Amino acid sequence: MPGAGAALFRLVRFWTRRWAPGVASGIRGHDENVQNVYVVEAIASAGDARSEVTVADIAHQIGIDRSVASRMIAVAVGAGYVRRETSGSDARRANLALTPSGEQFLADSHAYQQRTFESLVAHWPADDRRRFAGYLRRLAKEVIDEPPVGSTNRS
Repeated sequence: MPGAGAALFRLVRFWTRRWAPGVASGIRGHDENVQNVYVVEAIASAGDARSEVTVADIAHQIGIDRSVASRMIAVAVGAGYVRRETSGSDARRANLALTPSGEQFLADSHAYQQRTFESLVAHWPADDRRRFAGYLRRLAKEVIDEPPVGSTNRS
């Protein structure tokens, strides 16, 4: 499959520069802080695997250092999307969770992402759309959700 790797990375480069601003302004019809999209998505992803979500978890999910993650989280807290409490297991750490507004923001973000996907492949035959969607979910699950034992591919 020559060229598939280059095509994948070309799409990644294209969308990493464009998806978050589009989501942030398209979710509710007004501009949002792009960082809030990243933080809300990261809390939801990290929370799927843990009982408590920490600043370190968010930094790891987004791929940034803890001090930057902490500032981004503070913005999301100020926007009302995130609740920051003292960890039940270690008083030195924060436990992060989405507020009801954050849960709605996440749902709106996912709906926007789904609409975007559907518009990109709307002209494809239905079987191709279904197959491609399945392959995308499979790739995400294998790379992000369930990396091979010993792998460090966690986002």
